Amino acid sequence: MEKKSRCWNTDNPLYIRYHDEEWGVPVHDDRTLFEFLVLEGFQAGLTWELILRRREALRKAFENFDPKKIAKYTNEDMKRLANNRDIIRNRAKISATVNNARRFAEIQKEFGSFDAFIWGFVQGRVIKRSLKDFSSMPSESEESRAMSKELRKRGFKFVGPTICYAFMQAVGMVNDHLVHCFRYDQIKRFASYRKMNRKT
Repeated sequence: MEKKSRCWNTDNPLYIRYHDEEWGVPVHDDRTLFEFLVLEGFQAGLTWELILRRREALRKAFENFDPKKIAKYTNEDMKRLANNRDIIRNRAKISATVNNARRFAEIQKEFGSFDAFIWGFVQGRVIKRSLKDFSSMPSESEESRAMSKELRKRGFKFVGPTICYAFMQAVGMVNDHLVHCFRYDQIKRFASYRKMNRKT
């Protein structure tokens, strides 16, 4: 059987599953968007492999990343989470998750959905980059900088331009699968594109 060509040269089943099934697929479900926002925030300073290994524990601890439930968390809830050995016990990131759930609800109320708000940064269409290798892949972009600025203005935490760009990649706002990757064409077939010639 011919081996599939992937962006990431790895034998790690967690990475392979995530790459093949989730990374770069356009997401428009608010709960899932919130999940990725939380995961990218937790990833800051850590490896994505660690996030994937702790993902189910985080999902359980944060009630399936339901922003409505998390927004109601008290200081006692945050202390409980900080003592949960199965997750990443970073108090600042735990606090930011609760804070961001509350800010998330404010955006939903204003825009009707977080999806409508966040996809506005790419005019509702996936950015196409057609990258041949990782050396030309940016760590942030004009869109991620604008997103970061607006989210910070609205009170969000752990939403710097690099985190926002990683979020954009995860939820398919940009297709950064390399052109030789089997997923590049698969995603291309069902994504509405806004062609982007510049690299940053």
